[in-house]
Amino acid sequence: MTKPASAALAAPCPSLFSDSGSPAHNLAEAFLAVRNETERRAGPLTPEDQLIQSMPDASPAKWHRAHTTWFFEQFLLGEHCRGYQRFHPDYAFLFNSYYVSAGPRHARHQRGHLTRPGADDITAYRAHVDAATVKFFHEASEDTLAAIAPLVEVGLHHEQQHQELMLTDILHAFAQNPIPPAYDPSWRFPASTRSGDASRAGGEWVDLNEGIHSIGHAGETFHFDNEKPVHRALVGPVRLARNLVTNAEWLAFMADGGYSTPTLWLMDGFATVGNEGWQAPGHWRQIDGEWQVMTLAGVRPIDPLAPVCHLSYYEADAFARWSGKHLPTEMEWEVAARAGHLNDAFGIVWQWTRSAYAPYPGYRAIEGALGEYNGKFMVNQLVLRGSSLATPIGHSRISYRNFFYPHHRWQFTGLRLADYAG
Repeated sequence: MTKPASAALAAPCPSLFSDSGSPAHNLAEAFLAVRNETERRAGPLTPEDQLIQSMPDASPAKWHRAHTTWFFEQFLLGEHCRGYQRFHPDYAFLFNSYYVSAGPRHARHQRGHLTRPGADDITAYRAHVDAATVKFFHEASEDTLAAIAPLVEVGLHHEQQHQELMLTDILHAFAQNPIPPAYDPSWRFPASTRSGDASRAGGEWVDLNEGIHSIGHAGETFHFDNEKPVHRALVGPVRLARNLVTNAEWLAFMADGGYSTPTLWLMDGFATVGNEGWQAPGHWRQIDGEWQVMTLAGVRPIDPLAPVCHLSYYEADAFARWSGKHLPTEMEWEVAARAGHLNDAFGIVWQWTRSAYAPYPGYRAIEGALGEYNGKFMVNQLVLRGSSLATPIGHSRISYRNFFYPHHRWQFTGLRLADYAG
């Protein structure tokens, strides 16, 4: 069992399109860098840790390791590498997630029921696919490599998403333990930047004048299909908080009866508060009268100056209402971030917006099974922007659209405020 230097930090994925080496070398280098990072993050986990599924929305760590392997076996080796022999005939059923066109799938909520294949079996599966993939890269023609490079790039960014999910899922599992384990005892919450009056919600504000702005990913660098097409949108006038909302501000909301005041909440949100017994953000607990939080390093005292984390959309919306403010739209967030106006836009918490996760004007899902990646989820969810402390280096960008259901709060999610004249 290895111990990572940090839960989230590692070298960024090398470029698939670098001029420094051959196409085969660049593909192999980028592929192995991401695959090794997954194993580095799984390193502190015991086989028992890798089995647990603490709720239906989470998945066992060994499933994340296997599913990301199945992705390459299914879509790269199975479709492009002549003569490839699958590691196990039944793994496609076990480790497909939601790709209906790729065949039947094991039920998501039952992933934690499987003691076998075990963690060691998954290690062997990963080694088999890694070796076959690198061999394929070095034996394929340059035309073939050029054709498969976009698919490999999608697969690597897909695996980086699961690297983050693996940490949030194991943290949720560890938080259920009466003797809470530490994933990495040396882990520390990232330092945040704060400008303006720390005693006031938002601290310092930036004005966005009314204007037409380009929204979405421009250029040819990697992006998911939900970040396109670039389109024009009216934004402003609006003021955005430069700073993320802190634990101290959240404690004030709690002390003022925030969780028991129905007028602050959306109807579904207040029903969720009652049904789930929420009195504080996710992973918070009161010990001897003091609020503490379950972290990747175990239970730690609440840091008043740190950005608040593990919030649902319902909680973020209620806090904004309590503050007499709003949540920004994803367009407002993008315009402000692109102008460099936001402190800690990346690397601490994903930030809830009040924008529904919907297709951009003119959106078209990519053809084939990978067209299932984003488009079919564009309903009943909210967009989050930025990135978190668990997001792999190189996986963040201003146009990135994360999305979750409004009651979800096991991710590293927080908020910043927006305000409108009048």
